[in-house]
Amino acid sequence: MDDFALRELPEAPLARDQLRVRNHWLSVDPYMRGRMNDAKSYTASFQLGQPMTGGAIGEVIESHMDGFAPGDLILHMGGWRDGGVIGLDMSPFKLPADSLAGGMPPQTFLHNMGLTGGTAWIGLLRVAAAKAGDTVFVSAAAGAVGSAVVQIAKAREMIVIGSAGGAEKCAWISELGADAVVDYKAGPVLDGLAAALDSLGKPGIDIYFDNVGGEHLDAAFACANDFARFAICGMIDVYNDGHPQQMHHLIRTIPARIRMEGFIYTDQFFDCMEEFYADMGGLIASGAVTMRETVHHGLEAAPDAFLGLFAGANIGKMLVRL
Repeated sequence: MDDFALRELPEAPLARDQLRVRNHWLSVDPYMRGRMNDAKSYTASFQLGQPMTGGAIGEVIESHMDGFAPGDLILHMGGWRDGGVIGLDMSPFKLPADSLAGGMPPQTFLHNMGLTGGTAWIGLLRVAAAKAGDTVFVSAAAGAVGSAVVQIAKAREMIVIGSAGGAEKCAWISELGADAVVDYKAGPVLDGLAAALDSLGKPGIDIYFDNVGGEHLDAAFACANDFARFAICGMIDVYNDGHPQQMHHLIRTIPARIRMEGFIYTDQFFDCMEEFYADMGGLIASGAVTMRETVHHGLEAAPDAFLGLFAGANIGKMLVRL
């Protein structure tokens, strides 16, 4: 908590292609941890002494940007603040009026209709090329991305094994339709995954959707079928300690001909955005995909919400409401 400071910023007049926004919802996400390192990555590091950024839902108060008017609800990347001036560099996107009129809560565009849902959809269907009948193993299945993967996979008639920590999270994964659940707090992940496969009468997994790394990734190597596909979305297990666990079963990559691919949501999203919105919108409308939200209140709660991601404090999507 000592690494965060809450500061007042002065009001500034709007220039061309800028909006003044009042934020209603902020997203905190594990990828933000990587941006706190001064290292080469797929996006720029956060700068010391400068405001954090992240996904947010806000209301336009004043507009000098074509296509936006006061009262519009928008998704943008000017989070971690009550509001203020944002420009084109913050990627403002007006929320679809038909979705809002149909009763979809605006914050859905921070999870199932946004970054986390899009990450789940792209990783499962595009990167891993999962198909009906595949056996899918999902780590952090009670998180925002993982829970979306579970439901998308079940909607596509896949067999799903989800992993989470503790009875409450595991019960929710079962409610979402997972065919088997691994409680990683109850024993070694490999033992739990092997037992789940045995209970389902399956020899191994065809797809691994990785949000955790470490012991989960090693167990996936051990239990992979030939030509299994691994979509590597995140490795939250090692973001803070910086000491990746040794992979005892990595060698199976060769005889099992495992294909493993790391991916970033933005690499593919804009090529399939319309397809994703249509498909995910339909799944949400039908009730096939839902989300639980863990909500903190007030801007001052953002650091605590963020740190909670690494302590397993969330079920579903972690949000801050302003």
